[in-house]
Amino acid sequence: MADFQIHLAGNYQRRALVALLMCCAAAWAFLPLAAGQQGAMTAGTQKTSLGPPTMPVDQIIQTFAAKEAEFRTERDNFTYTQTFIVQTLDESNRVDGEYKLVSDILFDSRGKRVEVVTNAPAPTLERLSLSQEDFSDLEHLYPFVLTTEDLPKYEIKYVDHVPLDELSTYVFDVTPKMNEKNQRYFEGRIWVDDKDFQIVKTFGKAVGYVKKKKGDNDQLFPRFETFRENIEGKYWFPTYTRADEVLPFKDNPVHIRVTAKYENYKRFGVTVKIGKPTTVAPDPEKK
Repeated sequence: MADFQIHLAGNYQRRALVALLMCCAAAWAFLPLAAGQQGAMTAGTQKTSLGPPTMPVDQIIQTFAAKEAEFRTERDNFTYTQTFIVQTLDESNRVDGEYKLVSDILFDSRGKRVEVVTNAPAPTLERLSLSQEDFSDLEHLYPFVLTTEDLPKYEIKYVDHVPLDELSTYVFDVTPKMNEKNQRYFEGRIWVDDKDFQIVKTFGKAVGYVKKKKGDNDQLFPRFETFRENIEGKYWFPTYTRADEVLPFKDNPVHIRVTAKYENYKRFGVTVKIGKPTTVAPDPEKK
């Protein structure tokens, strides 16, 4: 994401300052009680470790990577609706610009995967612009998949074995080993279900090569969080991604909010393996 413009602020009068001091005095009197309550809440919501993994870490990594490869192939056999929204927010957290794209990921009559745009209002973004990397990240890194084929590209470090909502998960930190031209990578943390051995949540950012021409503005990318849900009782598919962050462009920080939704997953009528030769039955009406 590249940047554009700026903002300003104001002053307080003497009466407002007196009122502020009185509020502060009341707050200081209440502080010990509030601190005690906050400490109790924090302790109550802390996630405790479930203990060491039940199998060697290397075996866990190999197992979930193989499952992820299977998941990637299966997701290519589903149709779904994809909604991508980028908003900029002003100093009062009000939306002052938006880009929205809704599309259906389908198959054409020859079994070829296609994207059909169903809603694309005129963008109102004025303080930043979207790049090719933003759209590539939407397609490949927001629904991050870490397969056996991808393992050599990443340093994977085991962190813990913790509960996540109603699940039990293994947590790993993932860092790219290389930075190749024309390649984008995920850097962050993943949560892997300890029974299905698939990624159920990711938190991190897209890093790596950014195509840049002379005179282009700097590009910055937000940290994002992606959640998956169980589809057909077997596969964990990405359903929701969110990001909410101030991007520190030079002299012009921009508060952005990004959401990506993947909905209405439906298995395509014929099993189609993308990237491999397929045989499509002739249409009876065209005989």
